[in-house]
Amino acid sequence: MAYTWRPGPEYLEHTNVARLMRGLGAATADELRAISVADIDAFWQAVVDDLEITFRRSYERVVDLSRGIEFPEWFPGGEINIVDACLGRWGARTPHARAVVHEDESGAVRELTFAELADQVSRLRGALRARGIGAGDAVALYLPMVPEAVVAFYAAAGLGAMVVPLFSGFAATAIAARLQDAHVRAVITADGTIRRGQATPMRAQLEDALTRCPSVRLMVVVDNLTTRAEPAEPAEPAEPAEPAEPAEPAVGVEVVGWGRMLAGEPDPVVAPTGSSDVLLLAYTSGTTGRPKGAVHTHAGFLVKTACEVAYGFDLAPGRTFCWITDMGWIMGPLSIVGTHACGGTLLLYEGAPDRPDATRLWSMVRRHQVTTLGVSPTLIRALRATGPDRPAEDLSSVRVLGSTGEPWDPESYEWLAGVVFEGRVPVINFSGGTEVGGSFLCPYPVEEIASCSLGGPALGMDVDVVDDAGQPLRGTVGELVCRQPWPSMTRGVWRDDARYLDGYWSTFPGMWRHGDFALVDESGAWFVLGRSDDVMNVAGKRVAPAEIESVLAADPAVAESAVVGVPDPARGEAIWAFWVARPGDEARVGAGFEEEVSRRLRARVAEDLGRPFAPSRVVRVAALPKTRSAKILRRAVRAAILGTDPGDLSSAENPDAVEDIRAQLANPR
Repeated sequence: MAYTWRPGPEYLEHTNVARLMRGLGAATADELRAISVADIDAFWQAVVDDLEITFRRSYERVVDLSRGIEFPEWFPGGEINIVDACLGRWGARTPHARAVVHEDESGAVRELTFAELADQVSRLRGALRARGIGAGDAVALYLPMVPEAVVAFYAAAGLGAMVVPLFSGFAATAIAARLQDAHVRAVITADGTIRRGQATPMRAQLEDALTRCPSVRLMVVVDNLTTRAEPAEPAEPAEPAEPAEPAEPAVGVEVVGWGRMLAGEPDPVVAPTGSSDVLLLAYTSGTTGRPKGAVHTHAGFLVKTACEVAYGFDLAPGRTFCWITDMGWIMGPLSIVGTHACGGTLLLYEGAPDRPDATRLWSMVRRHQVTTLGVSPTLIRALRATGPDRPAEDLSSVRVLGSTGEPWDPESYEWLAGVVFEGRVPVINFSGGTEVGGSFLCPYPVEEIASCSLGGPALGMDVDVVDDAGQPLRGTVGELVCRQPWPSMTRGVWRDDARYLDGYWSTFPGMWRHGDFALVDESGAWFVLGRSDDVMNVAGKRVAPAEIESVLAADPAVAESAVVGVPDPARGEAIWAFWVARPGDEARVGAGFEEEVSRRLRARVAEDLGRPFAPSRVVRVAALPKTRSAKILRRAVRAAILGTDPGDLSSAENPDAVEDIRAQLANPR
């Protein structure tokens, strides 16, 4: 029987979302969803009140749609800075509570209280201000998941500057594209980071990029690798004698060490930003074209993110939030703002979560008493394939599990929920995106949640599934759309309104088209089946990769898989499947074993989904190309088949896998 989460009294009575339901007179989660979109002004005001989000200057109304649904103004006339809401508030209430905890692959741990975090933020803010960085300037963060990333985020925001987070694995070309587009003035980076025991020299990549970025005038360098080589002793308050500053790049950028930036006096002035002032330029990965800068504001991003983390993930003071992610993805900023808006502790992990082995994640949860744990389906598939059947660690601190980014397969979902966590905590599997600033779909701990389901619309999100004519669909795959605006909806694509309107509003006038295929089944459960351009059309029948990959995942030989569509003159598209063998099967890998598994996989798909969807070709590969956040890059796999350009692979952890697949197809075993 498929796993279903059923909440007990603790979740029905003592969660943040249960409190909101009582306040709005909703008896069920679905009633709360209906209330949240019946009057979006009243609902978002209720969220602001319930979460005690205080504006310096009150707004005139909740939302102004005078420019149309495509360009809403949220909380117009209001004044708020995210630093006040996330640091000022809790620095006053709980100054000695832990705000940030960091662990790296070596096991070294650092902590900052809210008071210590606020102090470092104010010092960095003052140093940046003294160097001419101010309101409206773009400040890029090219950093791993370290405390300095949180300090830098708030320091830039406190100046009224725009934060531009960059993926810590980007190479020079990808960095330069984003710095150029945002006209970045300052970049805060690290000398490098450690992942899988190997040092990645980040500063060298940045300096290469800066030769193409004349707008950048300042580079701040965190000695992340150097610090690890030193004995782990408490830092002295006084600044130690500094070595000579790092040499400045040939392009004439001023280079300043992190220690020197924090050596000055605290700067108490937090910029008086308006509700619609830009907080964040969050760039998409660029795998489908030139990266898009999604524009998020102080008030909109704060309110939606606080709503997300409070009601979906039930975070509160004294609880710890950990999401395995990177600053360059929207979950990085969302984790920072959402955690601190709720007064919680943010646990950052720098490195590979399966290093040195598959027990690392569970050990970290136990040691830091994590209450909200965010993972990806791909990570869980890997841990299930390589780790113990049931972790030995005490995981009782966890109240909520989170996931996002890709569809689940039932076997991995049910192993995580039913075996690892013994059915005692909900999986909040939510789906949204960089441009959304949060989720479109989200289950809540107070409702039954079917295996792999996204539950239903997130609060305040008037989403639907429609056919090609824009009419609602149930029981059939269609396009995911949203009929009303929400606070963290991007204010456009940075410096490109035409691209914004064409990308999201041109298909269904008056409705946001997100580019995902989704399904609402007969029971009312919602599922996202993948990007619209990933979905395959076989002889006029649509099928999402996730549907077939879920079937493949049930086979005992398969650790993970990727399914793509390949042009076919007879059927429109043919389905090709690529699979990775489970650890321990390497000795069996060979022509006979692979042919046996391939026949079995075709038969499984034909039996479960129908003969038209049986893969035309099934190929075992050593590895699938993935981002560092563990998303499989299906477009890159398709490009390897077709011999085309795989696009920007700067976000890939293992770009060589694309060439390996290409070579294997050219010379099959």
